[in-house]
Amino acid sequence: MDSGETPVPDDEKRSTTDAVTRRRALAVGGALGLTSLAGCTALDVATGGTAEFAAGTATVADATLSETGYGLNEVTDETVTQEFEVGGSTREVEVTNTVAEYDKAVELFGERYQAAVFSAVATPQVEVLGEAFNPIADLSPDERAALIADRYEGVSDLERGSEYSTTVLGSDAQVVVYSADGQIEDTGVSVELMFHVGSPVEAGRDFVLPLAAYPASFGDGENVRSMMNGIEHEPNDGS
Repeated sequence: MDSGETPVPDDEKRSTTDAVTRRRALAVGGALGLTSLAGCTALDVATGGTAEFAAGTATVADATLSETGYGLNEVTDETVTQEFEVGGSTREVEVTNTVAEYDKAVELFGERYQAAVFSAVATPQVEVLGEAFNPIADLSPDERAALIADRYEGVSDLERGSEYSTTVLGSDAQVVVYSADGQIEDTGVSVELMFHVGSPVEAGRDFVLPLAAYPASFGDGENVRSMMNGIEHEPNDGS
């Protein structure tokens, strides 16, 4: 099992050939949105209109991308709205998460696939009536692993393995390494997968969650650690 210490050969770099396939962004909106409202009760939003909370953006430094061979796929905003009914009227809490997704081509069985992925999820701290809530504190490492597992098909036999600590935005983050079986999306290629699932770290009024996945044979653990170390955060000026 890759615990983050395996070096990566120089020739396993990003490819732009036609065999490379990009896939959709992480489907984290629903999972993080519902969790972000776990601390809020109907009374918290009983007055006023929609309470809106929007995250800044967590991205990886260009220098780190050059060193690791990852490239930016896309940065997306995902908004989730929850309604509460109080005293015959409805109030809403709106949470906007930001996902920066990176990927890298992996050579398997003589073909190149965009099968290694790294994501930095920024989600806003929810503050209602003077109380602050960590939107992703209630997600277990297993549930966080499920967020990155969405990038593959038929994921099964998820097994928790080693752990390590690394630096994310100047804070210590615990990272749990998982193995699983699955298929690279839209290819039918079955592989053993490795997931690196970080703990959320505080970044101003946001929390940032680093996630990574790659085929086990690729051995990209050291690059994943470097990507986590290279995360930068830009706050939402409107928050």
